[in-house]
Amino acid sequence: MDWIPKTRLGQMVLNGEVTTMSDALETRLPLREAEIVDILLPDLKDEVIDLNMVQRMTDSGRRVRFAVTCIVGNGDGFIGIGRAKGKEVGPSIKKAIDNAKLNIIEVKRGCGSWECGCGQPHTLPFEVVGRTGSVTVFLKPAPRGISLAVGDVAKSLLTLAGVQDAWGFARGNTKTKVNYAMATFEALKMTARMRVTEEQAKELNIVPGPVGIKLTEIDFSKEE
Repeated sequence: MDWIPKTRLGQMVLNGEVTTMSDALETRLPLREAEIVDILLPDLKDEVIDLNMVQRMTDSGRRVRFAVTCIVGNGDGFIGIGRAKGKEVGPSIKKAIDNAKLNIIEVKRGCGSWECGCGQPHTLPFEVVGRTGSVTVFLKPAPRGISLAVGDVAKSLLTLAGVQDAWGFARGNTKTKVNYAMATFEALKMTARMRVTEEQAKELNIVPGPVGIKLTEIDFSKEE
């Protein structure tokens, strides 16, 4: 990979001083190069959430631009969202994906549902709330087997973040997909910001970032 890092974090990744995305985020150094995410999360997947054509009248005529919102995630504890505008669809999508990589966060998962107690990090460890514009999103832990009882936009983000089960509802103008997606992202960001004690982490089996095994590989049909 012919990449010459321009930031301190990029140099640390290239030199092998930082080997995981969790370590990169723990450095608190700004993430300004998408190549860092490409190296640390090679199995990253992306999805276009919203694609709009924006028209503007000028003295020279009508100008058309495209506004794109994309999400990226590895399905195992990392999720990012990004937006971009451009004259062409392809470059705009690529730019939005790169912006999503620069906004990537680490999501805490656990077994926060009192109805479950399976000990697997398959859902959220606690209830979280996210707000963007008029949209407010509430996400709650659910017992295993419930799957994602949320809207389509929130389901896309939770799936790429590696959350297997969750309850959720939203208030406001959820037809605005961008605000709905951003509010869901803000809710997931709260899992990283919320401080938990060692006792709580052990009780709810709270795991930040990857769990070492894809949740799709866990056999949830077996009872503990």
